[in-house]
Parts: sequence; C-alpha cells; structure tokens
Amino acid sequence: MDAALSERDKMLAGAPYDPACPELKALRQRAQALMRDYNQTIMGDGERAGLMTALLGEWNGAVIRPPFLVDYGVNIHFSPGCFVNFNCVILDVCKVHIGARTQIGPNVQILTADHPRDAASRARGDEWGRPIIIGADVWIGGGAIILPGVTVGDGAVIGAGAVVTRDVAAGVTVAGNPARVLARPEMQG
Repeated sequence: MDAALSERDKMLAGAPYDPACPELKALRQRAQALMRDYNQTIMGDGERAGLMTALLGEWNGAVIRPPFLVDYGVNIHFSPGCFVNFNCVILDVCKVHIGARTQIGPNVQILTADHPRDAASRARGDEWGRPIIIGADVWIGGGAIILPGVTVGDGAVIGAGAVVTRDVAAGVTVAGNPARVLARPEMQG
C-alpha cells in the first residue's frame, strides 16, 4: 500500500489502518455527537433531516428509527425509499450502499469492520474492513447480521436472526447461522 495514503484512505481501501489516528478519531467523535442528537429526537422533529444529512454519505430521506448507531456515518449511502427499524448498527469503516426501497428490521447489524484471527495481531490493534452492498427491494429481518464484504442482490430476503457470511443472489431467501438458501426465485414460481 502506498505510504503516502492517509489512514482514512487505507481504511476505505480495505487495507490495514490505524483507527487511533487523529483524523479517524475526530470523524468518530463527530458521528457520535450527531448520533446523540438524532437519538434524542422523536418522530416529527424537524431537525431529523438535517442531522441525517450531516451524518450520512447519502440519506435520500430514509426513515431511520432511533436508536441508530454508526462508526463514521459518512461511508453509508442510502438510496430513496429505505426504512430502518429500531436499534440498527452499521460499522462503516468501508462503504455501505443500501439500494432503493430496502427494509431493515430491528436490531440488524451491518458490519464492514474486520480484525485479525490471531491474538498477536489483534493486540497490535490491526484492523481493516470490506465494503457491503445491499441491492434494491431487499428485506432484512430483525436481528440479522451482515458480515464484511457481503453483497446482497436485488429483491433478496434475509431471514430474522440470519448471519450472512457470503454473497446472496438476487431474489434469493436465506436464513440461519451461517445463512443458507431457503428459496430461489424459480422455487417460488
């Protein structure tokens, strides 16, 4: 990796980075302040739109029920018509793209952040991430977890409590831990 890259650039590229660098600390503090303010609002508060516009890379009017928790926020991109239920966590050390009209149930976790499997590397503080792409018209059931690097195709259904460790094709229904295919479009016909 190019030594001239900032820690933020490394993070977004999925390379190992130092989360303790001043720029990333400041970005997380900014996100924390915006989340604190947003999570104190109630439906109908006029300030919600401004807070989400400031927090997210792209908000596009997504309905997001608080509490809503992110690492940075600026790496999250919602397409129009999205709905996010209570207590969603998005760890956005890499880009997260969520397609139009996607619905996200309560207690869903979308996690781009990853860590080494060996203790010595974790002790050094190594970390990196991989982007997550969620297509249009996806339904993600309550308590589902989507892990780093996963792509979910248009129209897919992620069952409640599923742990999604691999890509999910368009129109497919998955459930379980790890998530497995329950139905394909041709099976539903």
